[in-house]
Amino acid sequence: MSSPEISPRDAHNLALLDHVHPDDWRNPQPQGRYNLVVVGAGTAGLVTAAGAAGLGARVALIEKHMMGGDCLNVGCVPSKALLRSAHAVAEVENAARLGIRLADPAGTHVDFAAVMERMRKLRAQISPVDSAARFRDELGVDVFFGEARFDRVAGDDVVEVGDQRLHFAKAVIASGARAVVPPIPGLAEAGFLTNDTVFELIELPRRLLVLGGGPIGCELAQAFRRFGSEVTLVEMAPQFLGREDPDAAAVLRASLDRDGVDVRLETALTAVEGGNLDGPGAERRATLECGGKNETLVVDAILVGVGRAPNIEGLGLEAVGVETARSGVLVDDQLRTTNKHIYACGDVCMAHKFTHAADFAARTVIQNALFFGRGKLSSLTIPWCTYTDPEIAHVGLYEHEAAGRGIEVDTYIQEFAHIDRAITEGDDQGGFVKIHTAKGKDTILGATIVNRHAGEMISEISVAMAAGMGLGKLASVIHPYPTQAEAIRKLGDAFNRTRLTPRVARLFERVLAWRR
Repeated sequence: MSSPEISPRDAHNLALLDHVHPDDWRNPQPQGRYNLVVVGAGTAGLVTAAGAAGLGARVALIEKHMMGGDCLNVGCVPSKALLRSAHAVAEVENAARLGIRLADPAGTHVDFAAVMERMRKLRAQISPVDSAARFRDELGVDVFFGEARFDRVAGDDVVEVGDQRLHFAKAVIASGARAVVPPIPGLAEAGFLTNDTVFELIELPRRLLVLGGGPIGCELAQAFRRFGSEVTLVEMAPQFLGREDPDAAAVLRASLDRDGVDVRLETALTAVEGGNLDGPGAERRATLECGGKNETLVVDAILVGVGRAPNIEGLGLEAVGVETARSGVLVDDQLRTTNKHIYACGDVCMAHKFTHAADFAARTVIQNALFFGRGKLSSLTIPWCTYTDPEIAHVGLYEHEAAGRGIEVDTYIQEFAHIDRAITEGDDQGGFVKIHTAKGKDTILGATIVNRHAGEMISEISVAMAAGMGLGKLASVIHPYPTQAEAIRKLGDAFNRTRLTPRVARLFERVLAWRR
């Protein structure tokens, strides 16, 4: 079975393929009836298969492309490698404000080919943990490469892979999602990039149009601008990162402006002309429409990041009574499909399309599918982070969501401009911690952090929420000084000060006066 096409075919990518889709792989002979057959070897499928096998279940895992899914191959791992290089560029260019004078007055030079090679090297270095050989040899999972299909003629308890039939007691659909490509006239003919192909670049586009102001669009727009591309970020809505706190989006907007990203909100890409390559090398003329006026923008590459579509086609789900919608496979709160013997988890069925969300949803599936558990997706406390500079991290409810549910909240805000460590680090430009509690109580309902280290810091609040620990109790947790996480403790103090009623305050005053 030949391995997938990947570019460039250098030593790093060949090492990657050797782990995630070996060219000489031979599918095993099915071993009777499996306790669990898992379709898809991205995060959700890998965690399900590994966890079930570790508990003694007989497991088969089917992948038609590359093990590791989006996260390893075209998502979290390669993007964060690029972002680290982009952060380094910003650190060098901003060194002067820290009192560092660079010896070379010519400015920063980015070796884009070397940046991309580093990314490929790190991706290959990480890939053994998701490798077919590891799942077969260390975990005892039967790994099959090929396209999976349910077929009622073959049986309600069968998944076909090529000419092989895998019988199961329970099955799990974890086939993931792919980039949505909008039907814009001329876009397909001109050629474009998505997260599936942008990491194949070896030359930096001089002029890059990023379509879509979601996490992928914002992260890569900022990174490519720091590498030296002229970047235009186009978003149809009045705010990029539309689900995020407007104050958080405003802080990031200021950062993108400082970097030189040309942000176009309430703007649509209506047509593309020219080009015929899937990368830089040929001009594209993009027509942008804003407020009824058209503008032509000449670019060398277009990166499409307008959302994700579930991979449900060709699986034969309708044949076994698994209902789907535009959003993906339909599941209940226990992640069971409309066929009681088939479950689903990950991007194919979940609104939160994050690696860590898929991971913990998979654990819920193992509990429910193999052990008659009643774990619920809704019981999970799922934080997330957009890894721009600054990062935007969130957990729980936004203020508008609480209002939509008729829940009154109190909101506490601590700006990093008043946090000593943020000041000394130079991270005091607009960032904040914002925590929402139930009205009059310290029950934490949600939080947003905007900071260079927001993704690390949000976990403290997630732990508190999962453990039922209120905001007031966070005030008694000793934080090292100076740290930026001290902002969270200060909000605990802010809550506790609201408990000082006028009567209690007067009592304290009398006690203190008596002690004097």
